[in-house]
Amino acid sequence: MLTKEQNDRLARVGPGTPGGELLRRYWVPFLPSAKLDEDPVQPVRLLGEDLTCYRDKSGGVGLIGRHCLHRAVDLRWGIPDENGLRCPYHGWLYNETGTCVEAPMEARPDMHKDRLKLPAYPVEEMGGLLFAYMGPQPAPLLPPWDLFVWPNAVRQMGVVKLNANWLQCQENTGDPTHGVWLHGFLFKYVLEKMGDQDRLARMTKTFMQQGVGIKDLYVHATEYGMEKGVIFSKELGAPEDKKSRHSTVIFPFYTEQNAAGAPWSEFQIRVPIDDEHTYHISYNCYAAPPGVEAPTQEKVPYYEVPLFEETGRLDEEGKPIRKPILDCILNQDFIGWWSQGPLTDRTAENLGRTDIPVVFLRRQLDEQIRVVEDGGDPMNVFRDPGEMGDILYGGGVPAEAWLDPDWAKTRPELVRNTRTQYHKGGAVWESDRYGPAIPLVGELHRRMEEAVQTAAS
Repeated sequence: MLTKEQNDRLARVGPGTPGGELLRRYWVPFLPSAKLDEDPVQPVRLLGEDLTCYRDKSGGVGLIGRHCLHRAVDLRWGIPDENGLRCPYHGWLYNETGTCVEAPMEARPDMHKDRLKLPAYPVEEMGGLLFAYMGPQPAPLLPPWDLFVWPNAVRQMGVVKLNANWLQCQENTGDPTHGVWLHGFLFKYVLEKMGDQDRLARMTKTFMQQGVGIKDLYVHATEYGMEKGVIFSKELGAPEDKKSRHSTVIFPFYTEQNAAGAPWSEFQIRVPIDDEHTYHISYNCYAAPPGVEAPTQEKVPYYEVPLFEETGRLDEEGKPIRKPILDCILNQDFIGWWSQGPLTDRTAENLGRTDIPVVFLRRQLDEQIRVVEDGGDPMNVFRDPGEMGDILYGGGVPAEAWLDPDWAKTRPELVRNTRTQYHKGGAVWESDRYGPAIPLVGELHRRMEEAVQTAAS
């Protein structure tokens, strides 16, 4: 367990907090770029700060304070100008640095130029996502993590606001055994309650069997974060002696599932809105193997991940009763996070051996906070382009089996091969089933199947 002081040190993200100062050393993804196509002005709350993101008429993107410095009107309702955003009340114009460059109807329209300034943060775009840097200058480089820049692939992202602190979401990635119950027995229970006999018949025992024969857990630091997993023993009942690797952590708030080049891979990004809310981004990359061309996308689309569905019934107060959507893997993770409460009380927890990687994650976080407190750059802050290269493999090496020119002959299988069969309904097990790119992914997987059939003949 942690003391309250330790818990606050790691979990709180506002300006001046130890954790918040650490997170401000990174480029933080905060909005799908496609949202600005729908409305060029968007309200944003990030790291406890209320901001306004806009795209002006010249295509420039800014991230500035929420309220006009004249009489505090919310700039969420602002008017994009050629180079900046105007307050809808009296037309004061702010540029991407937050500077008020024009005050119409005043005796001197430039009276406030270089004198009044809103908070403002630089913004960059990569892989259809907007990233903000909210720390001290000079800003570091934006790291080209593999799934954002991998070529010949289809992409989409699912976003959702969770009523939970970012750290209890991120700690899920330090827990390699939760799948036994959360994605195994709970999944089975949910399908039984739904009466979904089709999926019950197709459901494997993969997750549930992962609880048998556990000898130990392992965890160690990597170049970009941490790796962890489970050691199984045949003597204790496992089918074989083996070391099973879990998803990889990219410090501070990424988890990478599978690897770049696979037909299904994912970043789970836990973006801190404030101390009690997280903007969760499920960033999916569906890569085409050698010899297969991925369907073309004009832009990376996004979708809202639904958390609840209406039951058609009312409670005692006459309010609609909703039930959580739990028949897909990621939403099962979600309930494990937000059901702890907005900011979990770690003084009351009782840890066991399955939490060894969670403890490691917390220590690594605290170590990097200390680096910042001592005036240094924490892990994964890059300032030399040569240190990064054109692509960073945060999850380790790319998916070598899928990069083999003869992949269609060897036909490698994923742990759950439904992730190569979206043309046959494989998406039904995942939350990305709600995404607009699923037809394109299905077409990609169909082309892969066709390549396998051609190789076999």
